[in-house]
Amino acid sequence: QVQLVESGGALVHPGDSLTLSCAGSGSTFSSSSMGWFRQALGKEREYVAAITARSGTHYTLPVKGRFTVSRDNAKNTMYLQMDNLRPEDTAVYYCAASAHSGSFLYTRVDDYSTWGQGTQVTVSS
Repeated sequence: QVQLVESGGALVHPGDSLTLSCAGSGSTFSSSSMGWFRQALGKEREYVAAITARSGTHYTLPVKGRFTVSRDNAKNTMYLQMDNLRPEDTAVYYCAASAHSGSFLYTRVDDYSTWGQGTQVTVSS
């Protein structure tokens, strides 16, 4: 089973860039579809981006064109490059691994079985 640890969260200014990392352990990382979610204070966890085992990607509309999800299976690591950050991007960001087929993209919280502990991203002037 995959275990996940996020890193890279920080306090940044609007318009800044930041890259989050999600380090995975376990033999199934490279064959798993992965996702990024975020949860703002007082709100439900929401989908941000997903990537298949072979790096097919999908994004929620508010981040499309600003965020880029990628993975390096040799390093068992997934990334979320975030550009032109906005105050509304402030949240705890979580990475997740799905137990479903690694050929498909998943956007629902319930499609993911393994979660990291989260990393805080704060965008403020």
